[in-house]
Amino acid sequence: MPEEPQLNERARTLTFGEYVVGVAANGRVFGVAFGDGTIRIIDSLTPDAEPVSTKAHNGAALCIAADIEAGAFLTGGDDGKLVHTSVLGETSVLAEHKHRWIEHVTSHAGSAFRVYAVGKDAIVLSKKAGGQTRTFSHKSSVAGLAINPKGRRLAVSHYDGVSLWWLASKDSKPTLLEWKGSHLQLAWSPDGMHIISAMQENALHGWRLSDAEHMRMSGYPAKIRALAFTRKGQFLATGGAESVVCWPFTGGGPMGKTPAQFGHSGGTPVTALAANPKLDIIAAGFENGAVVLGQPGEERTVTMVPGGTGPVTALCWNPEGEILLAGTETGEVHIADFRS
Repeated sequence: MPEEPQLNERARTLTFGEYVVGVAANGRVFGVAFGDGTIRIIDSLTPDAEPVSTKAHNGAALCIAADIEAGAFLTGGDDGKLVHTSVLGETSVLAEHKHRWIEHVTSHAGSAFRVYAVGKDAIVLSKKAGGQTRTFSHKSSVAGLAINPKGRRLAVSHYDGVSLWWLASKDSKPTLLEWKGSHLQLAWSPDGMHIISAMQENALHGWRLSDAEHMRMSGYPAKIRALAFTRKGQFLATGGAESVVCWPFTGGGPMGKTPAQFGHSGGTPVTALAANPKLDIIAAGFENGAVVLGQPGEERTVTMVPGGTGPVTALCWNPEGEILLAGTETGEVHIADFRS
């Protein structure tokens, strides 16, 4: 009888039995949001310790992001609540919209902005402005949020394009980047000069902001559910195929260039990605539960999780790039520790 596949010796698994909605890192701790509304805080420096667990939502958690406060997290749920969870697991409701869902949330610690989406509105909370609220409205539902690396500009994806807003400006008129179709997940390049959206169809669309030049990346066999720029922005790693497709962003962008690939899975698509913040390494999760580490164009990969669990739904590195956390649809949380 063949032996059961084993985790890489640097990894261990916690099993919770609930869908992992998302993972975020804030300093030394990870926040993990689950489909039953539970949030668990995992200390990356003492990963063997019992996670702090708290019930944040009366229903499912739908999204999670690191908060502007150290060690804390923001989550949105199908109970219409935006919840702040501290490093100790203490929760407080920052906003509530009865009978609505909060499916998208983001923040930027440097500029102290929190942003979440309800229907067609992106709502901004600023700690520096005493918690004052601003609402950016759109003609269709918000499908994605992303704040640029400097923390000054908000990208909102929706039907027929992406709207760019200045977070601190009193002028509420956005710059509209138009392209027909439904735009979903967003990614800013590290230099803030490119914005990319994954579309409902099996394609990416992007813009070079210096001249509004369009970028079209297509040919994927499935919907693209994951995007991640490498730490210096040289490549954009994408899902939507059986290997990680990496578009080059040097020398004017990806148009007319052949993408590099790594991590061919032999028949199962890429479902999650996370770029290491310190090294040119990308973590990729697959529908069969596998997690591998690789680099654009390199054949050699390192397997952290061999597969056999539920599809990988979330991946996240800690800020030092030493701890990787992966969550799955069936409630496993894999923790890989690369500290020597």
